[in-house]
Amino acid sequence: MKAQDVVKRLLGSRLLKWTVVVLAVGIGGYEISTRWHGVSQSLHQIGWLASFEALLALLVAQYANLKVWQVLLRGLGSPLRTRVAGRILLIGQLGKYIPGSVWPVLTQMELGAQAKVPRPRSASASVLAMLLSLCAGLVVALVTLPFAGDSHGYLWVFIFLPFVAACFYPKLLNPLLNKLLKIARRPPLDSPIPGRVIAEALAWQLMAWLFQGLQIWILAEKFSAPMGRTVFIALGGWAFAWCVGFIVILAPAGLGPRDVLLVAALAPVIGTGPATAVMLVSRVVNTINDLLVAGVAAFRRPRLSAPESTEGVDADPADAVSSELT
Repeated sequence: MKAQDVVKRLLGSRLLKWTVVVLAVGIGGYEISTRWHGVSQSLHQIGWLASFEALLALLVAQYANLKVWQVLLRGLGSPLRTRVAGRILLIGQLGKYIPGSVWPVLTQMELGAQAKVPRPRSASASVLAMLLSLCAGLVVALVTLPFAGDSHGYLWVFIFLPFVAACFYPKLLNPLLNKLLKIARRPPLDSPIPGRVIAEALAWQLMAWLFQGLQIWILAEKFSAPMGRTVFIALGGWAFAWCVGFIVILAPAGLGPRDVLLVAALAPVIGTGPATAVMLVSRVVNTINDLLVAGVAAFRRPRLSAPESTEGVDADPADAVSSELT
């Protein structure tokens, strides 16, 4: 058997899904344990109540992110119930804790196939959701950081914003997706993605960014930070740090670059020590949030069925991912 055939069979097996889950849980648990000394001190400074409030904010953001993916998938021709979409997305996103940005897409493709969602369609929705999150995050940072103080050190990244945003213009987006599908020798889109779908997904994504920034502000507020400036830094600093962490694909879940940039954003307002405490607690709360929602989604085990067309469900996952990430 050729090496390529072995890889294709592996990508289509249940082994991939469970390997991603086990690795993600293991890495997440190890990350918390290695930071626990610093985290425990930070929790003492911030308090358990504020940490719980930050977790609630992240749960709302998680729901908004789920709606983004669900809306995009519906626009591509595969409407799913929220419970079914949640199982696919929330379990699949654990792959982000493994270095490389391809693992969440692969896992979501395999779980989506059980709901009769064509694998190329799942890949398209996942990649579009990532790009939409990146684009919206840069917009949030661009709008808020100038009000938080000196932003010259951040401005270089916004050179990419017009190019990313242009990809979501329907008259450019749909031909681009069809071109990628043609390269992968897959059928074109069943119907073009309308502008209203992109607008609805963008609205949910902005809501997600709002509550993600809120969790940073909740934690930073415990250090008597000035409310006005801290709100802008929490929104823009977190969004910018996330976007850079997303671009650095070798860092699992943005570990490293995201943390450094968040501390750099908060330090001028609350000091380096408190900013580090906020970063540590935020990192752990985000990890707990991801593991919690994935566990709930796995435990509820909804019936994975949907009325949409099954055309392309058995399409090869390796080809689908390579087409979407080219």
